[in-house]
Amino acid sequence: AAATVPGYSPGFKKPPATLRLKRKRLRRSEPAAAAPPPCGSALRAPSAPARRNPFSSLDNAPRAAGTPQPRQRDRRPPPPAGGSPSAAPFWQLLEAVCEDKPRRSAEPSERSDALVLTDDLRLPVAVPEVPSSPRHEFPADWSIKTRLLFMSSQPFTWAEHLKAQEEAQGFAQHCRATETNLPQSIQEPKQSTELRCAFQQSLVYWLHPSLPWLQLFPRIGADRKLAGKASPWSQDEALQQVLMSDWSISFTSLYNLLKAKLCPYFYVCTYQFTVLFRAAGLAGSDIITAVISPTTRGLREAMRNEGIEFSLPLVEESRTRKQKNSEVNLETEVANSLEVGNSMEDGEEPAPSDDDDESFSWLEEMGVQDKVKKPDAISIKLRKEKHEVQMDHRPESLALVKGTNTFTLLNFLINCKSLVAVAGPQAGLPPTLLSPVAFRGGTMQTLKARSINAKAKVHLAYEDIFSLEIAGPVMPHSLHSLTALLKAAQRGAFSAVLYTHEPTAVFNTHLGNASPALNKETICKDLPMCGLHPKTLDQLSQCPTLGKSSIRFLEMKDYAYTWKS
Repeated sequence: AAATVPGYSPGFKKPPATLRLKRKRLRRSEPAAAAPPPCGSALRAPSAPARRNPFSSLDNAPRAAGTPQPRQRDRRPPPPAGGSPSAAPFWQLLEAVCEDKPRRSAEPSERSDALVLTDDLRLPVAVPEVPSSPRHEFPADWSIKTRLLFMSSQPFTWAEHLKAQEEAQGFAQHCRATETNLPQSIQEPKQSTELRCAFQQSLVYWLHPSLPWLQLFPRIGADRKLAGKASPWSQDEALQQVLMSDWSISFTSLYNLLKAKLCPYFYVCTYQFTVLFRAAGLAGSDIITAVISPTTRGLREAMRNEGIEFSLPLVEESRTRKQKNSEVNLETEVANSLEVGNSMEDGEEPAPSDDDDESFSWLEEMGVQDKVKKPDAISIKLRKEKHEVQMDHRPESLALVKGTNTFTLLNFLINCKSLVAVAGPQAGLPPTLLSPVAFRGGTMQTLKARSINAKAKVHLAYEDIFSLEIAGPVMPHSLHSLTALLKAAQRGAFSAVLYTHEPTAVFNTHLGNASPALNKETICKDLPMCGLHPKTLDQLSQCPTLGKSSIRFLEMKDYAYTWKS
């Protein structure tokens, strides 16, 4: 019956039938298996070698038998020998949770019984393998943290659902700069009203301007987050002037508090750079200091034109290092110079330096001075400042202003037109002021805290891991206060991952102007009413030791700190 159909070919086979025929031929050509399959296993004929999928990447391409599959997590250090979850590094516990389950995009809900940490709890970048030696205090970190993630084997129930009276008491303690001294260990943290009030006190910071529908920190690289948000001042010059006038009053108020040693420090966050003002007595300096990062040649030139004296500590440090290296090879250089001197005696002249001013008198002698285009003064100046331009927008461009020059810097920033963006989502928006104490025009804000429960695999078994997340602009005093609270509440055992606002990490650079006569008694005498706890003040008064880096991972065991930067 099939032959009667017009156009029908008996030898035609459909593609599925052709593929089956090829597979049968391959099975016949392969030798039979030497060993019979084990009892109970499903009988399966050998198949053809797998071909590479043209749509796959090199990582997921089929590999030959016996070729090990590379795994990124195998490069990390092995877990500790102890079975306690708090003894293992934090990133290994996160990896154990996510090893068998895909990451989910949903946010973790509070107080969930079995929760896998999501992609939002991402790991820090470039965590070194060698931690510091255990100490009873960690060094001051002057960078601003955007997020903290604490982890402990003890629950954080004491940080949840504060009562209205505890919240109000925490605000009152902050405004009155009440000093809270907790015992070394608290047996029932959830029942401790003093602990919960101190926790609320440590979350408070002050902000200007306050626009609830906008995220005003960080400002560098925040155009995408601010895009599409309402900004009625962007096209209204009168409104921009009102905002800048109000901002100038708040900025001046903060500086006056700093000068009177009633404010320990504050930050000025613009869309291009960040300025940290520190009172006399902090960071090992006996005078007011201001550090700016990152800077550009144009900003440094404008500061010079305004008469602001500043230095570039990292550039000077690099020059000093090169000078020391040159002294080590002094004998070799002397020998080379003698050889060059002997060659000069034969009538040769030394080649002109690139940095020296080139003379064009020889063009006039040849009579071609009008035909050859000479470089203008700007080109010569840019050529000389090539190294200075290359460090723009880099940590090495950190500028340090000291003493009375900080007041000149204040007036310069108030009158600087480039301080505010003229286009884009941040157009017309004044810089953000962040302070640990109240100031004129400042608005009280609180860091956002939430507890997270998860399960981590430890020695082939899942154990509960309790986490506390702090989000917002975490300043140095808040980091120290929170760790002091966790020290008592978590019985001296916890770890933390710190997410740094990278442009501010360079604020940990040693200023090189530490005063040997500066001691704790002088600090306590000069800064009695700055609003910080004495232990926090003692930490911030130490000379910075982290350099251009910041603390990325902090861990406490047996009431001793170790950290990684």
